[in-house]
Amino acid sequence: MCVRMCPLTMEEAQAVLDARATPGTHAIRYIERPDPLRDVRPGSLVPVYVPKDDGLAVARLTWGFPLDGKPNAVFNTRIESALEQLRLGRRGMWAKAIAEGRCLVPVRAFYEGHMTEKVESERTGRPVRRQYLFRLPGARAFLLAAVREGDRFSIVTTRPNASVSPVHDRMPLVLGHGESGVWLGPDFPTLGRRDGISLISRPEP
Repeated sequence: MCVRMCPLTMEEAQAVLDARATPGTHAIRYIERPDPLRDVRPGSLVPVYVPKDDGLAVARLTWGFPLDGKPNAVFNTRIESALEQLRLGRRGMWAKAIAEGRCLVPVRAFYEGHMTEKVESERTGRPVRRQYLFRLPGARAFLLAAVREGDRFSIVTTRPNASVSPVHDRMPLVLGHGESGVWLGPDFPTLGRRDGISLISRPEP
């Protein structure tokens, strides 16, 4: 379950798109320790790459879908569930979004809470799950698969790979080099397994 991530700003996300026209250039710099003040959680407005014409555009979308009167209650989409709904004839919450609303979220890092490790909350003093920060080694930024409807989006999750499984039983669908076009194209169901993606992690204080 992904409930926290460090996205690019709108300006950074647009600069990355613009730089694609000049191979070998870098639009953003590598940051060793992303600023936690820039982290977002469900309900935040986040820069997202959405298909437009023959390319991509940057849109500001709200993280999370409403459910049972709660505005941002559903913020992760299990790819297994979405594909099953699509197989059954586009019935279910995610069928339309996975069929027509696939998009990309550019981030510097995402976080997962450890399933067993606990730390004392600075705010409440109560035990909470220790958070682990995950990154793609050496990458200034990378892409998470997502789905959208209207002005809202949800992060797609899948079974954890060897990098994430010691911490959590789910992970965002992290896209590797060249896979953004696959996610946006007809072969997106092939991306469910993330065994080929290596991530680095560190525990947060």
